[in-house]
Amino acid sequence: MSKLILPSLLALAIGVSGCTLAPRYERPGLPVAQDWSVAAPAASDARLSWRSLFTDTALQKTIELALQNNRDLRVATLNVQKARAQYGIERAGLFPSLDASGSGTKTHTDAGGDNNAYTANLGLSWELDLFGRVQSLKNAAKEDFFASQENRNAAQISLIAAVADAWIGLAADQDALKLAQQTYTSLNDAYGIAQKQASFGAISDLDLNQIETEMQQARANAAADATFVDQDKAALTLLVGADVPADLLPSGLSDAMVAESIPVGLPSDVLLNRPDVLAAEHDLKAYNADIGAARAAFFPSISLTGSAGSASSQLGDLFKSGNGKWSYGANISVPIFSGGANLNALRSAKVSRDIAVAQYERAIQSAFSDVNSALAVRARIDERLQAQSASSQAAQRSLDLSQARYQAGADSYLTLLTAQRTLYASQSSLISLKALKARNLVALYAALADDDSLN
Repeated sequence: MSKLILPSLLALAIGVSGCTLAPRYERPGLPVAQDWSVAAPAASDARLSWRSLFTDTALQKTIELALQNNRDLRVATLNVQKARAQYGIERAGLFPSLDASGSGTKTHTDAGGDNNAYTANLGLSWELDLFGRVQSLKNAAKEDFFASQENRNAAQISLIAAVADAWIGLAADQDALKLAQQTYTSLNDAYGIAQKQASFGAISDLDLNQIETEMQQARANAAADATFVDQDKAALTLLVGADVPADLLPSGLSDAMVAESIPVGLPSDVLLNRPDVLAAEHDLKAYNADIGAARAAFFPSISLTGSAGSASSQLGDLFKSGNGKWSYGANISVPIFSGGANLNALRSAKVSRDIAVAQYERAIQSAFSDVNSALAVRARIDERLQAQSASSQAAQRSLDLSQARYQAGADSYLTLLTAQRTLYASQSSLISLKALKARNLVALYAALADDDSLN
């Protein structure tokens, strides 16, 4: 009868393998509206690739350099490998473990002389996962692994977007620096002429001081913009993780830097495929599996043990026929009293699952807000650009008229300085809006990108 125990337990273990006490997983409902708050471009079958959106060759090469060298992305990749190894550890618990051992002893007594004993053993131990504890732990580790993969993908998308945004920001600051330098050069020339005019009494000291004030302010603006450019380069170098070659740096803003638009689908199609949302869902599934492991702790734990080997008093005879030995057994452990530890472990697992649900819903709401905010900018950016461009053209005409009137003696130099100041402010705003339009597409990419957008 005893010979049937081990085969019966093995058959039972195989029959129930894969069963767990974890609750059935159900994806929470979408905690956002069914459509965007702002009209969005129609969805497209084309894959949302960063290479098709960021069209400048130098920008693409800078992003590629960052993907090779950025340390944060490297850490995220290593975390995936770590999670894969942890999954392998938990999965190994489903299989028997085998250990080999050997020993040799020599004893001496005055009556019996020398006695030798040699043994060699192959030991087996196996926890029968009748109630799915090990299976649940394996499932939780698997979901942790999947979550780490999605976190890595989210890190890559964030890196691509951050590099593109920093690169465009550098281009905008370079344009701002050029404008400030041109303005300073113009005012410095005007101040030199004004000094000569003041020496002949052609203009008053007040006009001369006003010109100098504007000239020095333009000089300060140029110095500030030069600082911003240097800071942008340092930030870009940190993001890339290596020195960025000079030929990959932008020379200023260009309409050809990025694509004109980006397709947007429905919230239910877009949000559920974002890597950060997928990672949050895998975390939720992992906590759901932990409930199964906590429930299994209330049930008996059964383990099989066995060994086979040989024993001999002579090392040379150790593996000869007739020296074999074997044993097997089954151990059962039944939880009776643990001071409430198992009950509170189950409660903790359930609360952790509820926290993960809230975090999953929060991730979706955050993603929805990201897309809505980017769409709100996109909806009116072209109108703002048209208006600002028209404003800059009007400011240029005002300056031309003011210069003519000043030369004709009809206006004071203060009126001319006001026109110059207005044109500078208008052109600066135009540069900022052009950069905002390009950066808005970067923000849309970061908000909409999924795992298929990484190439």
